[in-house]
Amino acid sequence: MRHSLLVRLVASSVLIAVCSIVATAWLAARSTSGEIRHRQGQTLARDARVNDALLGYAASHPRWDGVEETVRGLARQSGQRVALATEGGTRIADSAGGRPPLPARASAVVDPLAVDVSLVPGAATDRIDARAVGPFRLPEAERVRLREEVDAQAACLRQVRQRATVVVGPGGRPYLRREGGPATPAPGMERPRPPGGAPSGHGPSTPRVALAGARSVAVATTLEPAPPIEPVERARQPGTAPGTPTGAPGGRPEDPPPVTPERTVPPEPPSPGSPPCSPDAPGPTTTEKRALNQLAALVRQCHGSRVDVWLDETGTPAAPASAAECLATARRTQLKPYVAPAALLYIGSPEDRAPAIDPYGIAGVTAVILVLAVGVSVLVATRLVRPVRAVTAAARRMRAGDGSARVMVRAKGEVGELGAAFNEMSEHLDRMERQRKAMVSDVSHELRTPLSNIRGWLEATQDGVAELDPALTASLVEEAMLLQHIVDDLQQLALADVGRLRLHPEPVDVADLVEQIATVHRAAAAGPVLTVEVTGRPHLDADPVRLRQAVGNLLANAVRYTPAGGRVSLRAYADGDDVLIEVADTGPGITPEHLPHVFDRFWRAEKSRSRQTGGSGLGLAIVRQLAEAHGGSAAVRSEPGQGATFVLRLPRTTETA
Repeated sequence: MRHSLLVRLVASSVLIAVCSIVATAWLAARSTSGEIRHRQGQTLARDARVNDALLGYAASHPRWDGVEETVRGLARQSGQRVALATEGGTRIADSAGGRPPLPARASAVVDPLAVDVSLVPGAATDRIDARAVGPFRLPEAERVRLREEVDAQAACLRQVRQRATVVVGPGGRPYLRREGGPATPAPGMERPRPPGGAPSGHGPSTPRVALAGARSVAVATTLEPAPPIEPVERARQPGTAPGTPTGAPGGRPEDPPPVTPERTVPPEPPSPGSPPCSPDAPGPTTTEKRALNQLAALVRQCHGSRVDVWLDETGTPAAPASAAECLATARRTQLKPYVAPAALLYIGSPEDRAPAIDPYGIAGVTAVILVLAVGVSVLVATRLVRPVRAVTAAARRMRAGDGSARVMVRAKGEVGELGAAFNEMSEHLDRMERQRKAMVSDVSHELRTPLSNIRGWLEATQDGVAELDPALTASLVEEAMLLQHIVDDLQQLALADVGRLRLHPEPVDVADLVEQIATVHRAAAAGPVLTVEVTGRPHLDADPVRLRQAVGNLLANAVRYTPAGGRVSLRAYADGDDVLIEVADTGPGITPEHLPHVFDRFWRAEKSRSRQTGGSGLGLAIVRQLAEAHGGSAAVRSEPGQGATFVLRLPRTTETA
């Protein structure tokens, strides 16, 4: 079964189909995954921008009232639907009209007290948004006072050729940020000192101020030469997207100022006798002290012991590393009344769902493809195998002895050529078998006549009916010579068939050869006229005995079938690289249906096989074998009633002097 052509074709087709499916699925999955990663990256960046804007709003507003305009502005910028809902599912704001259903899954949770680090990679370790300052937001009066002190310090820095940038922290506290400058302080400038008891690694700051178990460290100041003075702009409040309402806590809280450069202090030549500039930033204000006291109490309640709490240079509360977790918990408790509650952020449309993989659908499609592949393969293989099976059946019939076995050739291409070749082979074998049978019959007939004559006369002599006189002896010898001639011809043909016919080639002058043959046959040709014509002096490398035998057989055959008064001509001439010897007669000719069989063994047009009308039927077969043994060929052309022309074509040799 495994050697069946049909099974092989079907198995090959199934294997090819499976490999094609796997390769296509792999390529599709690879390209799709790449496109998905690209789109996910774009979606993540878009979601991060929207989330950051809403985090800024939530950090500066205790409620979500008024966020509708901000949501619409973000939707216009991103080109997507933006919606906010409480954790219970109540819709807060939605950029889509008509209140369509929310997407199946939220894109993020907007909570300034627990930001999503996947959308805010630079978030603080406590995950509290830096824009959430709560009670640390400075009122306008304190901001103005601190700004005047920082500006005074900046004026002092101009005299020592130092450069620093004025930056406003999230709570509104201004401070100086170093931009570069001398590695050592200028003459008369004091080097900044860390506060006593400050945590290890903390930047330079002002001396601490004890506040009910907490301490406050002023903003660390870095001094550098500054570029020329630029106009001071009022910083836009951070975390407020376009269209976001601003205000103060309790109603419409005012957004905290952003942490952005606000003013650059240019260097000026130091004035003689001026006092040295102090590196200390302004100390905590009344608002900051009150907020620090509240935060210190919450930290002490969590930690169980007294913990120092201070403000860093941006106005953000800080504590020792051992109390970092309690500080984060206390800050969330303190900031909770000042920020909006956590909300679910939805970006996209109701159809934006995670793509689901349907294994049953994939398996179904794969099964359909395999069934189609198997069906087409079976159909094609069946049509391909049918003529092969027909050829096999015909070959078995031939083996059983049916020489008429043929196949019906309908297909084209290689299969059709196979059927046609088989039919040609079958016809050739059938013809050869018929010839073999006919040859056996002809041989038996040719041998039976002389053997019967010899036996009959010998028995008559033995019985005393006839006397063995010289005439009878001569007749018996003639019959024996006829038998010998038939046997010699058969042996010669057998040697030629197996390629063992020996030739002794030598240079032959064709003109002399044909003249000798014509001389011999003129004496026997009493009826027809024999003429010889040789053009030039062609030469051959041939066995003269075998060549004389071949031409003699043709002449004898022509003389036998040419009536009295007829004409037999023998011509020889060169034709390119060949020498042609033609024997033409004016006999009855040969019919077209008999021409293909003229050179067959024992073939005679006269089926009675009479000795008066022909020989044994081996002469022309021997002529063809001898011509082919010399590397040439034998052919015949004839028309009924106009005689026949036999042509020997033999390779020519160059004539030598």
